[in-house]
Amino acid sequence: MNILFIGDVIGRPGREAVAALLPELRRQHHLVFTIANAENAAGGMGITPQVAAQLFHAGVDVLTSGNHVWRRREALPFLDQEPRLLRPANYPPQAPGRGAGLFPVAHNHPVAVLNLLGRTFMDPMDCPFRAADREIELFRGKTNLIVVDMHAEATSEKLAMGWFLDGRVSAVIGTHTHVQTADERVLSHGTAYITDVGMTGPRDSILGVKPDPVISRFVTGLPGRFEVAAGPVVFSGVVMDIDPETGRAHAIRRVLQLVQEAPQAGT
Repeated sequence: MNILFIGDVIGRPGREAVAALLPELRRQHHLVFTIANAENAAGGMGITPQVAAQLFHAGVDVLTSGNHVWRRREALPFLDQEPRLLRPANYPPQAPGRGAGLFPVAHNHPVAVLNLLGRTFMDPMDCPFRAADREIELFRGKTNLIVVDMHAEATSEKLAMGWFLDGRVSAVIGTHTHVQTADERVLSHGTAYITDVGMTGPRDSILGVKPDPVISRFVTGLPGRFEVAAGPVVFSGVVMDIDPETGRAHAIRRVLQLVQEAPQAGT
């Protein structure tokens, strides 16, 4: 069973790249399920119901997120209403939405998706390792196919989660830092892993936004307004080949594709 995980979708350029490339990727890789991190899909920061609808219409089955999911006020009630949009499971239980879900797939092999948030160099949060233990236990007897989005800053924390869950989940996919790493592999007990899947957004940018305000902030220390960049768009992701009976991964392959006919910048 082939599952695609798409790296952090940045604004309209990222959404349009998903819509343009996903149909062919589905045919090429015989995909049965697609996940995308969408916490920056609305104007480069946050998500809205309209943006989520565009990504679902493009063929994405489940949207994960991270610490930026709260940036749009309209996302708060939507998180309670839409089970296909996840927020990290280690937020307090009073937070809107849910951190995991079980989603139907053909051939009676549902896929569980779990969203976690790291704590190193991030806001204080409940322990993602304990949250992982708690949520995985809820899927016992329901599915062996479990894909984890580990949204974190530190490479060491992502690697720790990969090894912590090795053999207990199908994949641990790192998100948040927007730069695709070259360390994809199947760990010793059958869990597919990559430290960061990368981003789907403007290539000539700093993590998807126009460079000048970011450079200015580093040089002056003063805050500035970040805007989604224009120009060619890079599509980043990984395709995982997973045994639906055991939940173990056979392979993980990076996808890195440039969209030459670049969508325009914007929300």
